[in-house]
Parts: sequence; C-alpha cells; structure tokens
Amino acid sequence: MKNNTKEEIDIVGLLKIIWDSKSIIIASTSVFSIAAVIYSLSLTNIYESEALLSPVNQSGSNQSMGNVAGLANLAGINISNAANGDTLKAIEKAETISFFKDNILPNIFLPDLMAVKSWDAETNTIFYDSDEFDDESQSFIKTPSAQESYKEFKKIFRLTHNLTTGFVTVSIKHQSPHIAQQWTDLIVNQINEFFRINDKREAQAAMDFLNAQMAQTSYSEIKLVIAELLKNRMQQLTLIEANDFYIFSYIDPPMVMEEKIEPNRRSIAILGAIFGLMLGILYVITREFFVTKKD
Repeated sequence: MKNNTKEEIDIVGLLKIIWDSKSIIIASTSVFSIAAVIYSLSLTNIYESEALLSPVNQSGSNQSMGNVAGLANLAGINISNAANGDTLKAIEKAETISFFKDNILPNIFLPDLMAVKSWDAETNTIFYDSDEFDDESQSFIKTPSAQESYKEFKKIFRLTHNLTTGFVTVSIKHQSPHIAQQWTDLIVNQINEFFRINDKREAQAAMDFLNAQMAQTSYSEIKLVIAELLKNRMQQLTLIEANDFYIFSYIDPPMVMEEKIEPNRRSIAILGAIFGLMLGILYVITREFFVTKKD
C-alpha cells in the first residue's frame, strides 16, 4: 500500500514539475512546429504517375506451337511455352541497368532526372539546379555516368507484380507530373519494343535455319515437321508485327496527376510538434533530476 502511495506521489510530483515548466515545453513545441512547417514548405511537390498492365495473351500461338513440340524435339529443335516466361523476363529486364542504359537513357532529357530543382505548374516549366546543370549552355557541370543516372532512376521507379492476378504496376515519381506520365508510358513502350525486336530476330533466324534444313533433308516426315514449324514461325512474325502491345497492354494508362503524393506537410508539422513536446518534457525532467541530485 505504501509503495502504491509513493508511486502516486511520484507521478503527481512529476506532473507538477511538467505543469510548472509548461512555458518551456510550449516554447519547445512551438519552435519545432514552426521549424517543421518551414521545412515542409521548402520541399518540392512530388507527383506519381501509375500504369496498370496486363500480360498480353499469346496462348493461341503457344498452343499451336505445342502441337508440334514433341516432333520438333525429336528433330533437335527446342520449342518452349513462353507466354508466362516472357512476362517474368520482362519484369526482371525492366529493372536492369542494361535496359535503362539502352532503352530509357537515350529517350529522356537527362537533366530532368539528375538536375531538377523545381517545377512551375502555371507555365509547366522545369527549373534546374545551377550547381548541376548550366541552363544557358544546356550542359552539365559534370556529366553523370550511366550508373549514377541509374541509381537516381531507381529511386523514382517502381514496378510490382501481383502474383494472384498476374497484373503488373509501373509508376514514376517526379517533380513534374507531365514527366512522370511520359516516362511511365516510355517504360511500357520500351519493354514491348525490346521483346518485339528480340523475338522478331529469333523468329527470322529460326525460319532461315528451318528453310536450310528443309533443303537438306530427304525424309518426308522431317519435312512435314519443318513445314509446320515454318507455318507457326510465320504466324509468330505476323503477331509480332500486328500487335502494338506485345508483352503488356494497358488496363489503366498513366495519367498526368493533379494531386501530389509527396510531401505530406501536415504529417511533418505534427511530427515536429510531437518531437518538440517530447524534447521539452525530457529537458524539464532532466533538469529537475540534476537539481534534485545536486541538492
């Protein structure tokens, strides 16, 4: 009972100390709140453009190829069901430095990635950091390497794959919502184009090989298999040329967003106030402890 009474007295005493020093706590809270507000206002607005993608269904082509897969394997020709495999490969490829260097970097204005200072919404004008980029000569003070640029790009680029639905989400964050939308669209287009070119090259090489084998063999069974394979390769080439969206198609295309995603100035201000309050209380209690210990 005495211990409980003593604890209550200590808590009451502690609350009294805090109350008696409320001016210090209020001052600390106010200072950090104001500092947090000023800091949040100094931060540039960040916009995010997001695209929801669906893997293109190539099951019809793969099924027809599968009909002759057994015979083709006997003839020493490997055919794989690449519908799901291409999707997974595309997801992995999109995040590589080689894809950024070969497909993204040549198609963007690099200062928009490496030297942006702010964006004017009224004029849709981007202002660049003079320490990084000379606006008059349109040149970098020190030109960033592809690897340095890739590191910055990874900070604003996000790609997620929903294993349940198979849908893929691609997004870009940027000070300019127009750049965010353009680069998100660029990524999707370049993924499609990269695999379109690769598959076209492989299909054409396979047709050249099959035509050469057709001319060399005298077995009618092998010729039938090769003829079927040539037919499917021609169908594949037709699909490659006909489809605008080769690997991914849009369920929801990227938009120029009107509302920012960062920073959350209200949260920053609240956190600043809480930090100031806690620091003020800690200071008051610590000061009282040392005064009591000294006495």
